[in-house]
Amino acid sequence: MADLARLVTELQVQGVVDGAVAGNQGRRGGAGPSDHRALTIEGTTVMVPVYNALSRQSPYSIDQGADGQVRLAADAGAPLARVETPAEPRFYGLTTAEGIPYRSIALMHGKSVLATTLLQTCIRFRDRSQSCQFCAIEQSLEAGRTLVRKTPEQVAEVAEAAVRLDGISQLVMTTGTPNSEDRGARLMAETAAAVKARVAIPIQGQCEPPEDPIWYRRMKEAGIDSLGMHLEVVEEEVRRRILPGKSELTLERYEQAFAEAVAVFGRGQVSTYLLAGLGDSAASLIACSGRLIEIGVYPFVVPFVPIAGTPLADHPAPSTAFMIEVYTEVAKLLKASNMRSDQMAAGCAKCGACSALSLFEQEG
Repeated sequence: MADLARLVTELQVQGVVDGAVAGNQGRRGGAGPSDHRALTIEGTTVMVPVYNALSRQSPYSIDQGADGQVRLAADAGAPLARVETPAEPRFYGLTTAEGIPYRSIALMHGKSVLATTLLQTCIRFRDRSQSCQFCAIEQSLEAGRTLVRKTPEQVAEVAEAAVRLDGISQLVMTTGTPNSEDRGARLMAETAAAVKARVAIPIQGQCEPPEDPIWYRRMKEAGIDSLGMHLEVVEEEVRRRILPGKSELTLERYEQAFAEAVAVFGRGQVSTYLLAGLGDSAASLIACSGRLIEIGVYPFVVPFVPIAGTPLADHPAPSTAFMIEVYTEVAKLLKASNMRSDQMAAGCAKCGACSALSLFEQEG
């Protein structure tokens, strides 16, 4: 497991040169981690960068032989491992009655996660002096690959088909931040209720902390099983530089929101993204993770992956050594507190494909 954890860490910070391998091609642009595709290595499915400048310079590559087998190699040497690429999901071939492709409404992440961005715009995105500097939420919209707003009925229709045709195991819903005090929680709740009326599937909602904590109860009652509210970075100077608008929500405000959300969803059912490699020290990330775990929040540590077309497109990824240090210490804190990613009902930490943290949880 240690060798696999290190290999996955290497692939996620250095990317992979993709030799036109068949299967689900992943995604470019959009909200959240992107410019990735899924690879299954020794039975573990992970997302690795293949569409950015980082990956084009990687010593790692995947190619498909005449026998149809996909092999991972380093520096064009002997194959390191035989890997699989998840097939393109069958629901991608369907359209709504209005002619909207299902894949414009939701996409497959990892091997069995359905993911959608309910609102593909954000109040900060058009002003790069205020927007999160790594964000590409409107890129897929501008490229015509998605819709500006997915209705609850559309998401429910796609979710039902994805479960029936492709065995999807969970739904992750995120959103750009709207100009409303609920910060997208209302749309989350409406969509969760519509999905649960069609199909029994665990759901994670992701949004910024709403002004009124009543929304945690409303989201839970509507059918959201776990909640993500993402810090991304933790040191004040780094927050102001990387999240100039979002950093107006202080760490203290987030900690209050986390406590309120945990009181509703339960310990270990609230998570937050921590993007390692944007300037936070390893010590800061580890200390913050410890505070989050004490509150009952799972710190989902993910290596920063630059996305083409963003202000941080040329920002370097963190080193493998840096990530291993953070993963190792955070995994120790999680194990000491008996908090595990596989205990989460739904969400990015439950999937784990964008991080090697769950592999470090399993060590020792």
